[in-house]
Amino acid sequence: MATSKLQAFWNHPAGPKTIHFWAPTFKWGISIANIADFAKPPEKLSYPQQIAVTATGLIWSRYSTVITPKNWNLFAVNVAMAGTGLYQLSRKLRQDYSSEKAVEKE
Repeated sequence: MATSKLQAFWNHPAGPKTIHFWAPTFKWGISIANIADFAKPPEKLSYPQQIAVTATGLIWSRYSTVITPKNWNLFAVNVAMAGTGLYQLSRKLRQDYSSEKAVEKE
């Protein structure tokens, strides 16, 4: 049973013998790097970069559900990209706007 599932995975149109497997697999590096940046101070984050990561994640998540064959690895990595990008944007926005309000009060 396990060998038949492994063989089905190996021969899948989005399996490891195709670029449809390897491109999203290597794209996980972007999400992992964004997760590593959670430790970075918010003032060092870039709006354009995080908007690009978020938009890419949202657009390609949708695309991965309408193509044939469905590429769930592509879907998962792009959901992760959108999620990490949104989190980073929220950190940056909180830092920029809450610190401005604190300065105005003083």
